[in-house]
This record gives sequence, structure tokens and C-alpha cells, in this order.
Amino acid sequence: MRGHLEETLRRILAEAVTTQVQDPRIGFVTISEVRMNRDNTVAKVFFTVMGDEDDRATTLAGLKSCRGFLRQQIGDQLRMRLLPELRFIYDDSLDRSFRLDELLSAPSKLEGDDDEGESSDAPKAEGD
Repeated sequence: MRGHLEETLRRILAEAVTTQVQDPRIGFVTISEVRMNRDNTVAKVFFTVMGDEDDRATTLAGLKSCRGFLRQQIGDQLRMRLLPELRFIYDDSLDRSFRLDELLSAPSKLEGDDDEGESSDAPKAEGD
């Protein structure tokens, strides 16, 4: 049941943020996940946004300012006794995956050190 509720909240919030929120601080944002606490009073809303740290901070401020509107959207679409408090958290998993990809695709310094070690062990020319 919890997984279904979390996915439904994610869908409602994602649609509202992309189609109904008019705040210019909120750029290209994606709601990636929603996690509810045990008693469904708090929803941690994970989001990603294209841009740098400043864009993330600006988007976070915009999302925080429209919390009431977003809770209203949830209330309009779901029948819940209490609407959860929305806590927005930047989802850095995409950044971590890009960084990991960079590390895996970059040539390793250790490989370069091994090549140097092999060249110094190479037999010397006959005149030496």
C-alpha cells in the first residue's frame, strides 16, 4: 500500500510542478521519488534539476514556496485524513552516476604508472 501511495504522490506532484506551478525559480525539474514516513504525515520529495548549485538552491526555494499549493493538489486528488508535510530534498543520484561514469571512462593514472615501470625495466641498448 505504501509503495502505491508514494508513486501516486510522485505522479501528482510531478504533474503539478510541470503544468500548474508558475514560479519562475522552478526550472526544468523532475520529481524522482517520494518516501513517506510510517504514519504518512511526512513526505520526502526527491527532485532533480538541470544546472549548477545556484540553480538547485533557487529551485528548492521555489518548491518550498509552493508547498501549500502542492498539498492542495494532493488533497484535491486523494482522499486522505491528513495531508503530508512536504519536504523537498535534492536527489544527487544522477550527479553521482555521472561522476562514476567519468571515473570509469577516464584513463587510470595507475595504468600510466605501470607503463612507465615497464619502460624503465626494458633492456638497455647495446652501446650502454
